[in-house]
Amino acid sequence: MIASETSNIVIELNIQDVFWVNSEQRTIANPISPQTWKQWFQTWCKTLGFHLPVASNYELTLRLTGDKEIQSLNAQYRQKNQPTDVLAFATLEWDFPVVTPPEDLLEPLYLGDIIISVETARKQAQQQDHPLKRELPWLATHGFLHLLGWDHPDEPSLEEMLQQQETLLRLVGL
Repeated sequence: MIASETSNIVIELNIQDVFWVNSEQRTIANPISPQTWKQWFQTWCKTLGFHLPVASNYELTLRLTGDKEIQSLNAQYRQKNQPTDVLAFATLEWDFPVVTPPEDLLEPLYLGDIIISVETARKQAQQQDHPLKRELPWLATHGFLHLLGWDHPDEPSLEEMLQQQETLLRLVGL
């Protein structure tokens, strides 16, 4: 668990790196440290604070995995038996009533899980001729926006979401 605090927002980031830790594909070096991920998510939380439900602190999980695991999850939860780049599982109902004042919350408000296939991310980075170090946070911002209630059922909402992702990447120097 990694915690950080800026502007009264505390984010706990649980990074599950099953790709580089357990993978046979050790020829690819992990381009992003846990500390960097923490800084990025802290910046994104601060920037998108008005989209966050009221709480004194937040938690989310980022899982870096491979195509096999993400394909299994995609088949199970989206009925699409194929690998994908990112999945986001939000734990909050949007438009939910706030019952407990934030200062009374003892546990962080769990936003959900972001799961990224590093294998698919690597392929997409190569296709778009940019480094994996840019593709991974691109996918993380996409998943994070989904956790905050963003969706893209049509072209205008997709464009708005993509623009927000670009904004978030610029904020962390990418």
